[in-house]
Amino acid sequence: MGRREQIADAGVRLIGRTGIHSLTHLSVDAEAELPRGSTSYYARTRRDLLALVVDRLSEGSQADVDDLAVPAVLTRAEAAQVAVDVLDRMARRQDAQAARFALMFELRDDAELRAALTTQAAVRPVLTAAAAELLRAIGVTDPAAHAPDLVGLVDALLMYRTAQAAPVDAARVLRAYLDGLA
Repeated sequence: MGRREQIADAGVRLIGRTGIHSLTHLSVDAEAELPRGSTSYYARTRRDLLALVVDRLSEGSQADVDDLAVPAVLTRAEAAQVAVDVLDRMARRQDAQAARFALMFELRDDAELRAALTTQAAVRPVLTAAAAELLRAIGVTDPAAHAPDLVGLVDALLMYRTAQAAPVDAARVLRAYLDGLA
């Protein structure tokens, strides 16, 4: 692992555990156990540091779905379970998800970095394609049109779980959504 990745990982851990305001160059140096000033060498500004963290989050999200395979034919209950499995896999990286959601709010005014976490995230096309395959496997009319909604629903359930907002039965929610599609 290179120094940039070490810095980005420390930033993810800090944001995930203690919030976005804990992300400073000095706190990242301490978290990464690097000499004082190391983070500033690799990320001159706070935005540069945020960009390192965003890039690292994107890499981790991509790894969550690298081996995702959707069967060609599924029942709606099986399809809901496939979506829950993806949700569970992504939820394992709790600090990363907490950091991603915190950054989505923090970066509302930075279209480029926010897009890198959301609509332009490297994992987004992979998830959308998998959602379309899943919808096709259950016989939904025009699966490509519904796929972004399914991705959004899984992401919302992931946020709810990460924030520990309240108990939600993700499988039941996803089954109800899928049952409502024609």
